Amino acid sequence: MIDIRFLRENPEIVRENIRKKFQDEKLPLVDEVIRLDAEKRATQQEAEAIKANRNKLSKANGPLFGQMKKCADPEKKAALQAQIDANNAAVKADDERRAALDARQSQLEEQIRDIMYTIPNIIDPSVPIGPDDSCNVEVQRFGEAVVPDFEIPHHVDIMASFHGIDKDAAGRVAGMGFYYLLGDIARLHEAVLAYARDFMIDEKGFTYVIPPFMMHGDVVKGVMSFPEMEAMMYKIEGEDLYLIGTSEHTMIGRFIDQILPEAQLPLTLTSYSPCFRKEVGSHGLEERGVYRIHQFEKQEMIVVCRPEESMDWYEKLWRYSVELFRNLEIPVRQLECCSGDLADLKVKSCDIEAWSPRQQKYFEVCSCSNLGDAQARRLNIRVKGADGKSYLAHTLNNTCIAPPRMLIAFLENHLQADGTVTIPACLQPYMGGKAVLTPDK
Repeated sequence: MIDIRFLRENPEIVRENIRKKFQDEKLPLVDEVIRLDAEKRATQQEAEAIKANRNKLSKANGPLFGQMKKCADPEKKAALQAQIDANNAAVKADDERRAALDARQSQLEEQIRDIMYTIPNIIDPSVPIGPDDSCNVEVQRFGEAVVPDFEIPHHVDIMASFHGIDKDAAGRVAGMGFYYLLGDIARLHEAVLAYARDFMIDEKGFTYVIPPFMMHGDVVKGVMSFPEMEAMMYKIEGEDLYLIGTSEHTMIGRFIDQILPEAQLPLTLTSYSPCFRKEVGSHGLEERGVYRIHQFEKQEMIVVCRPEESMDWYEKLWRYSVELFRNLEIPVRQLECCSGDLADLKVKSCDIEAWSPRQQKYFEVCSCSNLGDAQARRLNIRVKGADGKSYLAHTLNNTCIAPPRMLIAFLENHLQADGTVTIPACLQPYMGGKAVLTPDK
């Protein structure tokens, strides 16, 4: 969410940003906000004028009442009483008018806030312009994308060769979009998460956090745009609680209505959580595999920092993902997200995509985003500077690792012709020292 003062002073910049996002249907909202904002400020000014007049009348009644108590002349006493009554009537009328103005001001503030929630954040000038993800731009590759000289089965078939997955039973228990992982595949799943956790703690110095897996509606509205919310979130019936779609949400929500001492920044946090997503929309669920499902687990990176530091942290975060995947000996590339592919809160974003030798293409495994002060503005997360003044923090997030999706890349890139799967050295301590997984006969 952008600052309404910025919109008021720079409406054409906001309009041009909307055009760059290919959301022309939102252009009239700029004029609507300007109109409502002007009415709100006029209403506020009138309310303040009425308050001043009311105070003046109330203050005047004190001396008048004192004069009336001392007055012996019936006519003068009656005149003073009439003036007091007139002042009281005017005060009552002022109170009624001010109450109406306050109600209208609250209504206008809510209308403005609802519209401002739908106006996209100002994107960084470096963001490529395009209407959808087909216009995302490959920036660079890391590692050699190899196509082996043997056929690579579907990832579910690889898992099944280890007796490592049971989607049929999961379908009977919970329906489509769920899975059981078993044996070495389940252990590999947890090993990857454990390695990613220790990578972020021991090598990058982040603080490990296990957050709540549910959150209130005001936090949901603070951390994500409404289209995302509708497509992703599961709501708990009868309660103001939602299941998280990513731990980023409760990690940032932790600081709602807080003033953070500047000396504590940057806050660098890595969090583990299960994630729950409805997956409503054009992508939907993957019927056979585990690429797009209702439930998965993830290790996340979160940074809360000063505004001038956020772009530096953006560069660091996506590079951490590249380093992690290269340690796991998985080739990846960085893909810059174009304007039309950015969610409304994002200033800049890129995906890290892993190589799929079976499909001979890259697919998303991490998403790194700089949200500027948008989440902080919605959630009222402020920083108290050394000069005593406060300002809005900047927030960033990035996927550290998200199995079982990343298991697809891992299994495909480490599968051998004989059906075995090699384990990189960095992961072997988490796999009981195993260097190779051998399929069941």
